[in-house]
Amino acid sequence: MFTLRHITILSAILALFACSEPVPEPAKQTTAKTTAVEKATSQNATSITTKATAEPQSDIQKALSNAPVITNLSASHPNTLSTPNINDLDNSPESDLIRYGRLLVIDTYRQLPENVNNKLNCSSCHLNEGRVANAAPYVGMNVVYPKFRSRNAKINTIEDRINGCFQRSMNGQPLITDSTQMQAMVSYMNFLSQDIKTKDDLKSNNGFIAINKDLEPNAENGKTLYAQHCASCHQMDAKGLYPNGTYMFPAVAGGNSFNDGAGMARTYTAAAFIKGNMPLGQEGILTDQEAVDIAFYFSHLARPAFAAKANDWPEGGAPKDVRR
Repeated sequence: MFTLRHITILSAILALFACSEPVPEPAKQTTAKTTAVEKATSQNATSITTKATAEPQSDIQKALSNAPVITNLSASHPNTLSTPNINDLDNSPESDLIRYGRLLVIDTYRQLPENVNNKLNCSSCHLNEGRVANAAPYVGMNVVYPKFRSRNAKINTIEDRINGCFQRSMNGQPLITDSTQMQAMVSYMNFLSQDIKTKDDLKSNNGFIAINKDLEPNAENGKTLYAQHCASCHQMDAKGLYPNGTYMFPAVAGGNSFNDGAGMARTYTAAAFIKGNMPLGQEGILTDQEAVDIAFYFSHLARPAFAAKANDWPEGGAPKDVRR
């Protein structure tokens, strides 16, 4: 028989059990507002992750992406040397630097307007992207430089040589030695020269062919021969062909050409280039005398002056065709 005392004890026990049971949380209410917030948060997280993993294009990649199509008119030159194929390069930054160096060689005056004051490219003289034997190829520059040059009576690095071209052939300003542009050009030259280990590997392919420097130039005959063999490309006024602002055939005279301190402004240097490489598609048809006459004619047409040429060959021994 339950007494009042029993009822009190039973009530206490039931209360104890009730307190030990977990209290269920109220059900989460899903509303349109909640769903929108969650979706926005998810999208924002995805956006942050994407921004963190996607690398911005480098200046080199931008230049390569925006590079114009360049017609290589000397691509079929018969004296093109065998070199590594640039299309075999991977997508590494080192490979991009090499590709950028090639772009600077074939599109120089547009890519480097602060350093070039005419409308010439490096490949105007260094034919087929610097790969033609006896057209001053870049192949083998890794074993040629550093070297002593009597023109400034100093040991010159490849960077010194490149900057000499910028100041004379490009009638412009030198590159900063440790600039990306300089590094790119040297990297491209080294890429072409991978198989050249010693000077013996050059096989006399560097520089220009030999020309008889005892020949006396005939300017009138040079003018006639120029009209016959050169004017169809370089034009009668020798100022080149640039249709619609594009580059086709380089100026060999006038304000858009090399200055009178450049190697190509010297009769016998220009003649050696012409003898081995011109006219394009008919290389080798000219005699030494014809090449000398043509070279004398166009190299002495009006062109920019290079004041610093007065300091050339400080120790004497200047070639007889040096401009003063």
